[in-house]
Amino acid sequence: MTTYSAVRTTGIYCRPGCGARPLAENVSTFEQPAAAEAAGYRACLRCRPYRVAGTIPDEAPEIVCRAVQLIIAGGLDDKDEAALGRAVGVSARHLRRMFHEHLGVTPDQFARSRRAHFARRLLDDTDVAIADIAFASGFGSLRQFNRAMRDIFRAAPKELRARRRRADRLAADGGLVLRLPYTAPYDWPAMAELLGQRAVPGVESIVDGSYRRTIMLDGEPGMLEIGPGGADHLVLRAHLPYWEGVIHVVAMAARLVGVDVDPELARASLARDPVLGPLVRARPGVRVPGVWTPFEVAVAATVGPELAGELAARYGVPVPGLDYGLTHVFPSAELLAETSEPVADLAKAMAAGERPHGIDAAAEQYLAMRLGARDAFPATDAVVRKAVRGADPERWRPWRSLAAAHLLLGG
Repeated sequence: MTTYSAVRTTGIYCRPGCGARPLAENVSTFEQPAAAEAAGYRACLRCRPYRVAGTIPDEAPEIVCRAVQLIIAGGLDDKDEAALGRAVGVSARHLRRMFHEHLGVTPDQFARSRRAHFARRLLDDTDVAIADIAFASGFGSLRQFNRAMRDIFRAAPKELRARRRRADRLAADGGLVLRLPYTAPYDWPAMAELLGQRAVPGVESIVDGSYRRTIMLDGEPGMLEIGPGGADHLVLRAHLPYWEGVIHVVAMAARLVGVDVDPELARASLARDPVLGPLVRARPGVRVPGVWTPFEVAVAATVGPELAGELAARYGVPVPGLDYGLTHVFPSAELLAETSEPVADLAKAMAAGERPHGIDAAAEQYLAMRLGARDAFPATDAVVRKAVRGADPERWRPWRSLAAAHLLLGG
């Protein structure tokens, strides 16, 4: 978990490793940049904390984690905190109290800071027009965008772009290229292997160390490429029909490859186990992969990737002209619910927001693991069952999802 240091005498907050050396008595610490900003501090121009991966503490309650995921998906773009509270089953007042206790900010402050930080990265890394950046970052208007950037960074977007460093801009011969920052340790080869194990042919591929997939964005197809970048980031290249709301695309990509969570407590706990300890110490950067869409992963876990690929070829939207074996976008649950395919009942249930029907225990637990549950464990999965080697998975609670990720890598 990254802790940010704020200096009361300068009004500036920094990330760990910054060269500034303030007196300890003048320093306050915050777990979220948004909390430092809400307290009146501005980002350091030297270490630029907005470029660091922001993660939620392992110990944060499930309700806070669910609310954060809804915010990342756009839950406060056109709704208020009351609607967000209803979505997670609590009042807006109680949700604000929980956010204050565990993150140091309100949900609105968290969302606003997140949009501004993403916009700042676009200003640094790309040549996307400033007006387009406002809407790509989830702001409802240019006025709202300009006000937030002045409040948080003390400068207008045009001034901020003029300050970017020569090495910031990512050269691109196509698509929008962005950094996906992470907190070390992070093991990209392991994550690529985990994603490749259940990759749907025609929809996903792992070639030359990069993960690629087709996506659908408001009815139009696109394609994402994710691969190694530097010591603290992956590189995402997004080929999209338009830039509006791209902040949510990037957030979903970050969740898919596990850079949005740093499982510090889980890693420390499992490293002490006699069975899992050697695996964790050998590959401490393993994370639990996420999903692009839950339905796609549920289908692949239920009928297998090959059959899921056949369904994509039969019912998915074709995307011609792509390389790396990509041919189609995976069909929606609503579409497959109207077919006579074996997964139709599963599709009907998931389209209605219900618990998946016709899915065995291993597939259900695997899906829960990929959806972010901390303690899911596909115990009857053949690979996991073999790797357990007679150990009692109960002793790995409440971090069995990370345990399963290590076991699926051939532990």
